[in-house]
Amino acid sequence: MPGVRLTKFEIQIMDTVWTRGEASIREMQEAFPVKKRPGYTTIQKMVYRMEEKKILRRVRKVGNFHVFAATVTRESVERTLIGDLLSIFGGQSRPVIAHLIGARKLTLEDVEFAEKTLRQIKEGDEGR
Repeated sequence: MPGVRLTKFEIQIMDTVWTRGEASIREMQEAFPVKKRPGYTTIQKMVYRMEEKKILRRVRKVGNFHVFAATVTRESVERTLIGDLLSIFGGQSRPVIAHLIGARKLTLEDVEFAEKTLRQIKEGDEGR
C-alpha cells in the first residue's frame, strides 16, 4: 500500500501494533499515557475506520475481542511523511537539516550515520 498517509492519532495507534506485531483494542488504548489516554470506544471507532481503510486487519478472535495486525509497515508510512515534508520545501533537504541543527535535534551520531549511508549508496552506484 504505497503512499499511505496516517494522522498523528493513527500513528500512535499503529505504533503499538508495529511494536507488538499484533494488538487488541484494549492493548492499543493502554499504550497511551494515562493522562492523555483516549476512551476505549474512541480507539475502537478509529481502529474500525483503519480497518475499512485497509491499514489494519483482524487476525483472530480471542474470547470476545479481536486482535489486529498492520497491513502497512512503519517504514512505508515514514517514507510518505518525509516525502510530504520535503515536498513542502520543493524537494530540498537543506532547510529541514538546518532546522534540525538549529533545534539541536541533529546529533553527531546522526551525521556519522548519514555519512556512512551516503558512502554505501555511492559505492553501490559505482558497482553498477
